[in-house]
Amino acid sequence: MNKQAALAFRCMDLTSLGNQDTPEDIEALCAKARYDANHVAAICVFPEHVTTAKRALREHQLTDVAVATVTNFPQGGTDVERAVEETQRAIAAGADEIDVVLPYHALLAGDKVICERLVRQVKDACGNDILLKVIIESGELQTSAQIRLASQLSIANGADFIKTSTGKVPVNATLEAAEDMLSVIAQDNPSCGFKAAGGIRTLADACAYFDLAERLLGADYLSPNCFRLGASSLLKDLIESR
Repeated sequence: MNKQAALAFRCMDLTSLGNQDTPEDIEALCAKARYDANHVAAICVFPEHVTTAKRALREHQLTDVAVATVTNFPQGGTDVERAVEETQRAIAAGADEIDVVLPYHALLAGDKVICERLVRQVKDACGNDILLKVIIESGELQTSAQIRLASQLSIANGADFIKTSTGKVPVNATLEAAEDMLSVIAQDNPSCGFKAAGGIRTLADACAYFDLAERLLGADYLSPNCFRLGASSLLKDLIESR
């Protein structure tokens, strides 16, 4: 694994969000979380698999790997109370990170207030110890202005990261959307993280996002504390990189 591949591996949220996932699938996923001296940043699974992932990572002596899960997923509904309750249950089960879907349909309809409320209240449920990533579903937003607005609202209301996509829509991460999002981070809060998710399959794909982030936010931004890749199919290409 070359230097760039090792960086991509360390920044990866190794993900399995299949409706048919079994505990055995999650255990197998966790077994892939280390390669040589490197480990991924997080394992991302559905809430019902959080306890399995925590246990499997302990068994592999990978307690430095976070367990992330998703709430208000994938539809991005407007029921704030439900999103908060899902988040609280996930944290109680042991989740270290929450990837919540912004109510992007509401945003497209002109309702910014519900987006602000949901992010703020979910962040309140997370507190200071649980990392909150807000999925803006950039591929469903219709313009650069909407992507920038979703990013601004998320950051202003407590997002620790902003994330492109659920991976459940036709258009997921794109470099164009990433540039809008990273530009907002650079302007509004350079300590906010960024996660590109969906459709990142090769080291070349990952490096294109690295190059963009470095141009806008500097080389120090390229670490798991600030930059994540939500991927599963990327893993094979990284391991084969020399």
